[in-house]
Amino acid sequence: MYEIINFIQKEGLKTFNKRYSKKYIHSKILPIINHINLSKKKKFLIGGSQGIGKSSLIIIIKKTIEKFFNKKVLTLSIDNYYLSKNQRKLLAKKVHKLLITRGVPGTHDIKKLISDIKKFDKNNYPIVTPIFDKLIDNKSNKTKKINKKCDILLLEGWCCGCNKISKNYLYKNINSLEKNYDKNFIWRNFYNTKLFNEYKNLFNMFDEIIFMKAPSFNYVLNWRLKQENKNTSKSKKSKKMNANEIKLFIQHYEKITKWMLINFKNIANVIIKIDKNQKINLIIKN
Repeated sequence: MYEIINFIQKEGLKTFNKRYSKKYIHSKILPIINHINLSKKKKFLIGGSQGIGKSSLIIIIKKTIEKFFNKKVLTLSIDNYYLSKNQRKLLAKKVHKLLITRGVPGTHDIKKLISDIKKFDKNNYPIVTPIFDKLIDNKSNKTKKINKKCDILLLEGWCCGCNKISKNYLYKNINSLEKNYDKNFIWRNFYNTKLFNEYKNLFNMFDEIIFMKAPSFNYVLNWRLKQENKNTSKSKKSKKMNANEIKLFIQHYEKITKWMLINFKNIANVIIKIDKNQKINLIIKN
């Protein structure tokens, strides 16, 4: 136990420059790791708002389970399955101009993601997964290759586990983006239909949904700003968004994020409540 706690503490500092206390690790991080490791289930979906800490958590889970429990963990991010810039340009011309911006359901290559999950199910390796470079807003030329059989699959993503949005809430304008650029609800109806079809099929492939619940959408801007500053790219064309650009950017995510915050009890098997400082506050099993 103490060896595991010391390992997580060192990894937190080395990987994220975060100083986790031993008490925090024991009471807040270890229960999540133990829940996944001791479960007979293999596939876990982890959802939660932008910048909440999903990627950091699954890295800690993966490293700890692989080091101490002799299991191989495959971690995937739905963000790496975004459509290329050219694919989104075509989608924007065909359906709605807001689809040029990555994010909402319909802007991912769900067929490829489902194919990779089926390979995990069938122990069909290698699995070659895409990489998306957020600082050039496009697919990277590089890919990630997983050669060895994995025992556990973790898929994280901001909209993971979301169910179809009710029409009353879908058609309510909650920001200037919706009010000014989606007056006929074409964009909203498009991504909501995707949620109900392809994305529902994807989410149903998983044994369990873990939802990281933010205290409020109001914290997402600062969290996403911090995330942007940490993003890296080897491309000379890379460009980080400034505060105003991110403020507009997260409006594309606002409706689904808020809907998930309203409906989290109907979505998740496990709810991880996150405080304003991005720390785990409470873990609830539904």
